[in-house]
Amino acid sequence: MIERHPGVLVWRLPEPLLAISSGPHGGGLGVRHWALNATVPKDYARTDPGVHVAEIAADLGLRGPGTGLLTAVDVRDVVVETDGGVRSWVTTGIGAHPTWAAGPPAEWLPEVGTINAVCVLPVRLADAALVNAVATVAEAKAQALGEAGVPGTGTVTDAVVLLCPADGPVEPYGGPRSVIGSALARTVHRAVHTGISLERAGTGTGVVTSNARPTTMPGDGDDRRWP
Repeated sequence: MIERHPGVLVWRLPEPLLAISSGPHGGGLGVRHWALNATVPKDYARTDPGVHVAEIAADLGLRGPGTGLLTAVDVRDVVVETDGGVRSWVTTGIGAHPTWAAGPPAEWLPEVGTINAVCVLPVRLADAALVNAVATVAEAKAQALGEAGVPGTGTVTDAVVLLCPADGPVEPYGGPRSVIGSALARTVHRAVHTGISLERAGTGTGVVTSNARPTTMPGDGDDRRWP
């Protein structure tokens, strides 16, 4: 499903999927034929990121409606996690200045840092469940950041794309204790943890990690361990 091009990760979908996206191009809720996550320079200054994504898509021959994200992270450092039929690809860049969601008004823009997540779900989620699942991603990300000692809940440019079948039996829930939502939360949590480690070590370029390390969630017993 995923293609790796210089500076770009592409999901050229074999069949259109229902998406909910906060991306600058193709954001919102609707059927999408492709998704992408592209690296931009740390001094990126374009004021039309949606147009930029469309240009990248055209250069790659992507057709039909799609959605795209941009990041200053080298997308070769994507971390891939799977759980319960959910697959998540996350690029993590905290930069020097993470931000609190409920912090005071900012008088300046923090240094570049972005956490982008593209997640494919195995079943159709109801529209409301997709909205709930976006919140689940944010909660899992914030949990990973807190456990890693990061003083913030994310960055000002974090984005998410969730993709699921457009048809089939509808799953009504996407929260962190639902079947799909819990698997989604675990994949994002693990991926962000690993991404933080790559950024801190400065050794991530070119590394793609899939279920890289055993993870026990706080409060879980020995019977709740994921590869």
